[in-house]
Amino acid sequence: MSSEATIRSPSRRGLCLVLVAPSGAGKTSVSRALLAQEDSMALSVSATTRAPRVGEVEGVHYHFRSPEEFEAMERAGEMLESAAVYGRRYGTPRAPVLASLAAGRDVLFDVDWQGHRLIRAALPGDVVGVFLLPPSLPELERRLRSRGQDSEAEIARRMAAAREDLSHWGDFDHVLVNEDFEATVRTISGILAAERTRRARNPWLPEFVAELMAGGR
Repeated sequence: MSSEATIRSPSRRGLCLVLVAPSGAGKTSVSRALLAQEDSMALSVSATTRAPRVGEVEGVHYHFRSPEEFEAMERAGEMLESAAVYGRRYGTPRAPVLASLAAGRDVLFDVDWQGHRLIRAALPGDVVGVFLLPPSLPELERRLRSRGQDSEAEIARRMAAAREDLSHWGDFDHVLVNEDFEATVRTISGILAAERTRRARNPWLPEFVAELMAGGR
């Protein structure tokens, strides 16, 4: 590759942005905003054993698999992470993620703290973990209630789960208080910009710098 071509289209390894937050802390809204403005980012599509809901499309919302198919994928090492949630299995297929990273495409993950831990263990050099904190627990409860779709029992369950989630904030590279939505999205965009310039993600740099030092540019 010529030096001119290297400047125009440097190759970069993609990264895994793992965004985690307690239910009600704004993770879904932040994820949608990031995907809308980041052309080089795709959402990781999970596999699940649950049946499709009305309007859900195979390969877009989930990869829908039978329990037997899901277990076969696990046995074959085809999952980066997997978990059981309310009697159903969810997991991240390995191959699409690795293909995206190799092509220089970033991948956004919508998982919990356990998923973050497993993905980081599988791809330690590729993961950027961001944890979103609510401004306060009363505010988190207010947001949950404002949805108007959960029973008192469900709200209590989600608040208990939130406390468990919050105890794992120290596992993450970046921790933000999601009080101002637009400021949160701007901050995460800045984190992405910085992480994309890490030496390890830019294998074209040694050759480029060597040419600079040799006076070839």
